[in-house]
Amino acid sequence: MKTRAQAIRVLVHRFERALADTLFALLLLGCVVAAGWLVARHDRIWDWTQSESHRLTRESRAILERLEAPLRLTVFADPQTPLARMIGQLLERYAHEYPELEIRYLDPRRFPEQAREAEVSLQGQILLEYRGRRETLAEIGERSISAAIARLTRPRHAWVAIIEGHGERAIAGERDTDLGRLGRELLELGLIARPLDLATTSAVPDNTRLVVLSQPRLPPFPGEIEALIDFLDRGGHLLWLMDPGPPSGLEPLLEHLGLAALPGQVVDPEAERLGFGTTAVAVIDDYAPHPLTEGLTAPALLPGALAFETQVAPGWALATYLTSRAESWNETGTLSGPLTRDEVIGERAGPLPVVLALTRTLPESEREQRLVVVGDGDFLSNAQFGLQGNRALGLALLRWLSEGEDLPELPPPPTAAEPLELDERHRTLIGLGALVLLPGVFLIGGLGMRWSRWRGR
Repeated sequence: MKTRAQAIRVLVHRFERALADTLFALLLLGCVVAAGWLVARHDRIWDWTQSESHRLTRESRAILERLEAPLRLTVFADPQTPLARMIGQLLERYAHEYPELEIRYLDPRRFPEQAREAEVSLQGQILLEYRGRRETLAEIGERSISAAIARLTRPRHAWVAIIEGHGERAIAGERDTDLGRLGRELLELGLIARPLDLATTSAVPDNTRLVVLSQPRLPPFPGEIEALIDFLDRGGHLLWLMDPGPPSGLEPLLEHLGLAALPGQVVDPEAERLGFGTTAVAVIDDYAPHPLTEGLTAPALLPGALAFETQVAPGWALATYLTSRAESWNETGTLSGPLTRDEVIGERAGPLPVVLALTRTLPESEREQRLVVVGDGDFLSNAQFGLQGNRALGLALLRWLSEGEDLPELPPPPTAAEPLELDERHRTLIGLGALVLLPGVFLIGGLGMRWSRWRGR
């Protein structure tokens, strides 16, 4: 009997390792199956990257919070193609943040009627539908999709009139001095920007909430300035982009608002040493606390800017103003050679006001009227719009002037990833870590396990 028990123990000891390995494999397989089942039923995503590159931006998440009904997205592409899968990866981020999002795929070759109805002409276009409103996108990206969602959530579109006809900056122009990039931003925000020639139209249309006026090359015709003043008297908002030099016939508007510009243009010798490339620039890097400047941090560059007095006409109030740096002044002479400030001829030391924000309360409606005068129009031009904080400042001015329109903040335009540059020291540390440190850790760990097992025998 004892011999039989000993034989059983020997047999069990012989198969003990095999039984343990088999049990471990079964348990591991059970855990993998259970984990797969949980992942399939309960999707959870964590983005641990510093830039949160695998998650929607803060701006997109804020736009999705505006939704109050289901949103339907139709992707016109064969769901089996790489293009559809790539689009699906982007749309899954929206579905993760907004569970009421419905996504479907239609191959335009199999469903030509639906594609024609949605005005689809390219593979991969997306049709968005929300509360009976729809919009078809040709450009696919987080910014374009979020901008379309924001436009669909707004009950109506506001009109923005851009004064043209006398050599002003064109809202649809592609020259460096034009405002084409700003016009595209207005369109994405849901604002309908249209050029307005007061020489052919006797008055600013009543459905216009905001007028953008830049410096004309030719003086306006009689009656055009009166039409602008009448627009202000009716409570309209105005963004006036001035430039150094004669006002070109806009003197009555300056007088009506009680504004006075300092002679010359703003220069900042420190700006060139800071890498801005020129001294003839007003650098705005100090944003006083105000709703207009909320969220602004990057310095804005106003090349060739005017400076202003802080006086305004009776009835108007100076809500806030933005200034150049303390090292600046209004240079009245030429910009060639070394620059020095001459106080005798009226060159004032900075900081100098270069952006004025005016308000007044309309007695008949008790609504606040807003007006912004900027001593430079170049900072919103195609050539300067993307520099430093120019874009952010321009959009902040538009949001403040569009009070009551609830304009969303859109995701920033996509930019190329910054290259990873390693110096010699970092390359040496990475090489030692990969070739010496990690193999050494694995070797020591293996030897330690081997020694522990040897002692346990």
